[in-house]
Amino acid sequence: MEAPQYNTAIVRSFVHWSILWGVVAILVGILISFQLVNPDLNIAPYLTYGRLRPIHTNAGIFGWGIGSFFALFYYMVQRLCRTPLWSDGLAKFQLYFFNATIIAAAVTLALGYTTSKEYHELEWPIDIMVVVLWVVFAINIIMTIIKRKEEQMYISLWFMLASIVGVAVLYLVNAAEVPVSLFKSYSAYAGTNDANVQWWFGHNAVAMVLTAPPLAVFYYFLPKSTGVPIYSHRLSIVAFWSLIFMYLWTGAHHLLWTPVPDWVQTLAMAFSVMLIAPSWGSVFNGYLSMGGQWHQMRENYLVKFLILGITFYGLQTLQGPLQAVRSFSAFIHYTDWVPGHVHMGTLGWVSLVLFAAFYYLAPRIYGRELYSIPLANLHFWLVLIGQLVYSVSMWIAGVQQAGMWHSMNPDGSLAYSFMETLIEMYPYYWVRAFSGLIYIAGVAVFVYNLFMTARQGKPAGGKAAVGA
Repeated sequence: MEAPQYNTAIVRSFVHWSILWGVVAILVGILISFQLVNPDLNIAPYLTYGRLRPIHTNAGIFGWGIGSFFALFYYMVQRLCRTPLWSDGLAKFQLYFFNATIIAAAVTLALGYTTSKEYHELEWPIDIMVVVLWVVFAINIIMTIIKRKEEQMYISLWFMLASIVGVAVLYLVNAAEVPVSLFKSYSAYAGTNDANVQWWFGHNAVAMVLTAPPLAVFYYFLPKSTGVPIYSHRLSIVAFWSLIFMYLWTGAHHLLWTPVPDWVQTLAMAFSVMLIAPSWGSVFNGYLSMGGQWHQMRENYLVKFLILGITFYGLQTLQGPLQAVRSFSAFIHYTDWVPGHVHMGTLGWVSLVLFAAFYYLAPRIYGRELYSIPLANLHFWLVLIGQLVYSVSMWIAGVQQAGMWHSMNPDGSLAYSFMETLIEMYPYYWVRAFSGLIYIAGVAVFVYNLFMTARQGKPAGGKAAVGA
């Protein structure tokens, strides 16, 4: 049977661009972390914390995250369906339009054009670009799946489809707005309805951008890396449907102790706690897939990235639901505990899985063996240490911050002023900034390793040479 001619060039291009945007996101993140300890680093009006922070999150989530998933989805869907992409031309258009959208987003945010909605700051013209980009991507992936030659749909395809449909629905609903000028609009919703829709989007964007796609990647690349199948395809399907169903009800746990109706808050809290089960279904599936293969944690650098990644996913999906409990939420919400939680997910879970997938792709998209496995191991330890130092310091800072905010004198007055709590945070902010330097050092090793693989790696043999 004649082997399908898979499009590797588009995968390679998306890998390069997503890495570039990822590096930009980290550099901006490090800059704003130093701005917290040294306000003189704020250069008004374009390079202030308020304008750079959304650039950091948008570059990280949409440039690095979404760009990587474009690359990996295009790689996986061809092989899982045993058919080439439905349209190479559409994929190439998507690549150019993706970069145009990221650049437009960065420029408008730097100029101060923002809707002020967290994770959805882009004004309406950029929203339209995002919708066009997503429709093009969705058509290509769905049409490739429809014309597949493989009858069974592997679990990764289910997660791909869920993220495509989920992001489309979330983005369109939250983006409903009334334009009043070229770069200014007002939300179509008001008051608590606006807040409820915003956090329904905000939390479920985490599900459909930072949970479902990395799980699609994990389920594909773990068996590829270990050489043995996943423990249970049935368990992965059950966990998938449970996860998708429960996630959509949890957004209001960001609005506990607010004027949002009490029953909505209770519903969100209950579903958040129940969400532990499907999340840990995937975690256990990953661990059980390692039965008899744990020695690969020492011998196989890809497995280290993937297993530590799914471990951080497990911790994240245990910590998140507990934070949705009213009493705990009242203690840590608005403190520095939250960025510690978020960065465990982005730097730990999502990025570790993406690093592993890109290392797996390197011989297949460059036709050369990886330049240096010791450098890959060095990369692993640097990003692991950087992430742990960041998250642990922020968790400690958050607990201390919350403790000081809640301390009362015998007469009922606050024991500490806001400025006193802020001064206590400075040592933690220094640690936070330097942990970012450790992490970017690891990413620099990663970029150097891939660059040298493309330039000087030994020719790859076997399946890697033909991009299997």
